[in-house]
Amino acid sequence: MGSTFTWKYLTWSRCIIHRRLRNFGKIQRCQSSTAITNKNILQLHERGLFQNVFPPESSPDLMKKLLSGPQCIYCGFDPTASSLHVGNLLAIIALLHSQRVGHQPIAVVGGCTAKIGDPSGRKTDRVPMANELIEENSSSIKESLQRIFDNHRDFLWKQPNKELPEPLILNNKEWYANLNVIDFLAKYGRSFRLADMLSKHSVKSRLSSPEGMNFTEFTYQMFQSFDWLTLHKHYNCSIQIGGNDQLGNIVAGYEFISQMTDEKVFGLTIPLLTTTTGDKLGKSAGNTVWLNADKTSPFDLYQYFLNQPDADVERLLKLYTFLSNEHIENIMEEQRAKPHERIGQRTLAEQVVLLVHDESGLKMAKRWTEAFFTNNTDVLSRLSESEITELFRSAATCRMLLEPGMTVLETCMKANCFDREVDAERIIRAGGVRFNHQRVAEPDMVLQEGQHILSNKLSLIRVGKKNHYIVKWLP
Repeated sequence: MGSTFTWKYLTWSRCIIHRRLRNFGKIQRCQSSTAITNKNILQLHERGLFQNVFPPESSPDLMKKLLSGPQCIYCGFDPTASSLHVGNLLAIIALLHSQRVGHQPIAVVGGCTAKIGDPSGRKTDRVPMANELIEENSSSIKESLQRIFDNHRDFLWKQPNKELPEPLILNNKEWYANLNVIDFLAKYGRSFRLADMLSKHSVKSRLSSPEGMNFTEFTYQMFQSFDWLTLHKHYNCSIQIGGNDQLGNIVAGYEFISQMTDEKVFGLTIPLLTTTTGDKLGKSAGNTVWLNADKTSPFDLYQYFLNQPDADVERLLKLYTFLSNEHIENIMEEQRAKPHERIGQRTLAEQVVLLVHDESGLKMAKRWTEAFFTNNTDVLSRLSESEITELFRSAATCRMLLEPGMTVLETCMKANCFDREVDAERIIRAGGVRFNHQRVAEPDMVLQEGQHILSNKLSLIRVGKKNHYIVKWLP
């Protein structure tokens, strides 16, 4: 393709990519089933995981390479936040699928490229990040990636007699640390043609906007291309995976490596997902759904997938789990027979939380779900003070000394559940107040240990449907 490549051609090529991908299933049936099981990741297009392959019409060459033996496949993650999110998880799952069939996965944390800023999908300049923050984010993301790879091996890999290739988690600051900018431009800059760089969608859209584009972000595609070249030289990495918004950067890397070497490389993109309602997957009420527990708890992650609409469940099971297509079909048959049980959503939520937060995180998510949505006081009493505080984090919290003969009404007033006592009495008598999920109807009822006060020395008061208050009883 080289320097003659244009964005117009890329737009046209997308039209034939899907036709090529549809043929993967037909092609694979002509191959040995053992070879496919061990090598071919292109069949994942049937599950919706891969959207585009680049270069166009290179599917046979890529399949031949995949079937020839273990390959090295990489994906990059810029540390623009302290945690990855649900959208990034799909790229990680693509790497895991590659690992499952014997390929070497590499995850690259962009400790240096984060300083430049990827313009893809952006309408304005990125805010520059302090070096210290990038370092902290890089460390956090590396730990998160390692955790997910470990969880997959420990809890979701069902072939213990077959050893998975060890994943590599690298930081691109390793190869930029001693690289001089003059030497870089002198050696590599001539391989980047301005016409090609300007033709990228991420550049064209910004240049035509009132805000324009700064030079730093314009060069991002050069450095991501150099990342791939470095991995190609040192790890023989010939395949890059990225979000569909990364296709322009993948094309730039392909062109650069074609200039610098005579070897073929390939790009695979994964879809940017939206729900049937048109919302971007990974957004909940406008908030990002993160993969780190300190930003999105295992309970909230579990609830996010548990609340997916029926119309999206089958697609998400194919994308976010490693269950076989046959297993998913059986789940969906059961779901259609018993839609009220939400079997598909529960399976989806369990599989994702297990991958991201391990068995302990899944147990916690289920325990919190039972404590939050059932009227079981025993379950609530088994939660620690910190768990209840986190689970009902919007609740007002107060400390209170238990006095002899203290009543429901007195407790509600001291906890500031009501402004006026007359309102408190009326709502309590109407059944609008619950202590530890149990309705109380008598304002003068004296508090009882085990009923109104849990064994963990807490009381959870609910007024109406959503207003929660936590009382921590002093010894």
